[in-house]
Parts: sequence; structure tokens; C-alpha cells
Amino acid sequence: MVMRPPTILVIEDDACVRTLLAQILEDAGYQTYEAANGREGLERFRVQPMDLVITDLEMPEMNGLDLILELTRAFLNVKVIAMSGHSADELQTARLLGARQTFAKPLDLPMLLRAVQYELLH
Repeated sequence: MVMRPPTILVIEDDACVRTLLAQILEDAGYQTYEAANGREGLERFRVQPMDLVITDLEMPEMNGLDLILELTRAFLNVKVIAMSGHSADELQTARLLGARQTFAKPLDLPMLLRAVQYELLH
């Protein structure tokens, strides 16, 4: 039996950051999918639930906090890692809403990869 790589949905409105993250995750052996905002990410997840969601908090159309609220309400076992370049308060709120880990931007990529690995195993 062939093990499929874990799937990760990267939700980030900054295309450069989104592409970079997806590339780094793919290089680490994960199957990645991308969405440009919370609404798009939520629709994508509803069609095809993923093993992990990495989302920015500041986005147009639907921000990361609303997204986390919707995801955790609809999918009890969803695993979310939140990131933000804005405020620590926002990251704290993300955690209260169900994000398992939070990261401030600019991201510490080795630390993020360790967090991804950890969440996929637990």
C-alpha cells in the first residue's frame, strides 16, 4: 500500500508568501493546496478536507479568525496553524477559537515545519 503524503491547505492573500510556503511544504514532502482568502479556503476545505490548514489572519473577504470559527464548528477534528504579521492579540484569539499553533510573521520556517510535522503526527 502506498502512503499518500499528508495534505495541507495554505490560505494566504499575499501570493508571494503563499507560493513560498506551498513550495517549502512540498519540498518537505507534503501535498499542498492554496487559497487566496478565507472564503475560498473554506469552500476548498468543504469539497476536500485536508490534514492541516495553515492560514493567515489578515485577509480580504473572510479573515482568518472567521475562517477558524467556521472550520472548527463544521469539522471537529480540523487542525489549524494560524499566522499573522499584525498583532499578538489576534494570534491569542486564534488560539482561543481553535488554532493549535500560532506564528508571528516574518515566519521562522524551520519552526513552522516542525510545528507542521508535530500536528500531523498528533
